Amino acid sequence: MGNEAVENCSHNCDSCGESCSARKMGKADFAVPMNAHSNIKHVIAVMSGKGGVGKSFVTSALAVQMQKKGYKVAVLDADATGPSIPKGFGLHGQVTADNRGILPAVTKNGIKVISVNLLLDDEETPVVWRGPVIAGTVKQFWSEVVWGDIDYMFVDMPPGTGDVPLTVFQSLPVEGAIIVTSPQQLVGMIVAKAVNMAEEMEIPVLGFVENYSYMVCSKCGEHMPVFGESRIDGIAEKYMLPVLAKIPVDPAVARAADNGEIEELGISWFEETAQFLEKLARVTM
Repeated sequence: MGNEAVENCSHNCDSCGESCSARKMGKADFAVPMNAHSNIKHVIAVMSGKGGVGKSFVTSALAVQMQKKGYKVAVLDADATGPSIPKGFGLHGQVTADNRGILPAVTKNGIKVISVNLLLDDEETPVVWRGPVIAGTVKQFWSEVVWGDIDYMFVDMPPGTGDVPLTVFQSLPVEGAIIVTSPQQLVGMIVAKAVNMAEEMEIPVLGFVENYSYMVCSKCGEHMPVFGESRIDGIAEKYMLPVLAKIPVDPAVARAADNGEIEELGISWFEETAQFLEKLARVTM
């Protein structure tokens, strides 16, 4: 196809038989094959429009909740430049490999985890990689890690709508996305970007989790909105999506993450979310 044809392109690839650099590729064209020794039933992406909203904690806590319900669970840490998943589970050191592929780390209670931090000689070494390298690593986590039988895989996405979220949505069979947010004034615009990206990539948004939603008074039990009044109900109504959970500010969460004890947290905030994912699984099986 010549330059003139490209310049006159209508960008409607469905009605065009030409093969050119401007042709839009379907999602199937980017799909990466699963590791031959893996059988992953459901892949859920956990994303946010901005950093600092506790997305990695939500990812970890959802994995723990589903594992407690008897499912085989894994976490793929796609946040390569800010990989905090291993620390929350108390995982340190490098993963190993055999002739089948890379063997994921396994938490105390049996959750399988892969992260860039589990590949480094020193977990404090910064990951100074360009986008394509990071995106390629995430695809390798899917195709070269020996996951075995997994009922639910949670993918901890980096914040924003850049290279890696695009790679995950195009390359992995993501069944749906959960968007994590916080009660701040810019939240509406930020959530809109995340929702619009998922919709553009034809990934269903399953619902919202609002973190830092309130603090519980230790004396009277009152819920205090320390970071401003929640707007998530209005946003959820706008997009006709459910609010899956509202998570309070709790110092126990920070202590557990710092000490690698996410699995020991006695919380029930994600029970309804877990039930929602179980219902989703029954519908899609």
